[in-house]
Amino acid sequence: MTRAALLVLADGRFPAGGHAHSGGAEEAVKAGRITGAASLEDFCRGRLHTAGLVAGALAAAAAAGAAPAELDAAADARTPSPALRAAARKLGRQLTRAARATWPSGELDAVARRFPKGAHQPVVLGLAARAAGLGPRDAAYCAAHESVSGPGTAVVRLLGLDPFEATAVLARLAPEVDRVVDRAVSAGVAVLADGVDALPAASAPLLEVGAEVHAGWPVRLFAS
Repeated sequence: MTRAALLVLADGRFPAGGHAHSGGAEEAVKAGRITGAASLEDFCRGRLHTAGLVAGALAAAAAAGAAPAELDAAADARTPSPALRAAARKLGRQLTRAARATWPSGELDAVARRFPKGAHQPVVLGLAARAAGLGPRDAAYCAAHESVSGPGTAVVRLLGLDPFEATAVLARLAPEVDRVVDRAVSAGVAVLADGVDALPAASAPLLEVGAEVHAGWPVRLFAS
C-alpha cells in the first residue's frame, strides 16, 4: 500500500467529474440557506453527518471486499431522490472510467459490465481505493472529505466567497470528519459479517427535496 495513492484519489483534480456537482449547495444558496461562511459551515456539517456518513460507510465496505451489487442496492435504498440517484450513478460511471485507467482492476471491470450506466459513486470509490492498494479507512476519508469539499468549492463560485474563508470552514470541520470516518469504517467493515443492514441510513430530507427542486431548474451552474 502507498499512501501517495490516497492523495491522487482524493485530489479534486482527479478526473472523476466531481467539479460539476455542488452537493446541494447551489439550491441552498438560491433558497437563502447558505449566505456566507457561517451558514456554509452549518450546511457542510449537516451534510457530513448524513450523506457523508452513509457514503463513507459504503466506500469502506466496498474497500473491505463487500459485494458491490449488494452495496449498490443499499445505496439506492438510502437515496430517496431520483435526481440524487441519477447524479450518484453518473459520478460513479465517470469515476469508474478514471479509476480503471489509473489502477486497472478486475473488480472495477466487473462493475463496469454490470452497471453500464454507473454504480453509486461511493461504491465505486471504495473499489477504486481497493484497486489502488488502499484500505477501508482511506476510502471513508475520501468520501467524507468529498461530502464537504464539494459544497465548499461550489460556494466560492456561487457567492464569490473568499476561498480562504471556505478553506477555513473545511479546516474547522476536520475533527468532525475524523469522528464520522471512525463511525463509517466500523459500519462498513461490519457489513462483511452482518450484511448491508449494518450500514447507516442517516437521513437528510432537505438535501433530497432540494435535489428534486434543483433538477427542475431550466438553467443551472452545477449538475446537482
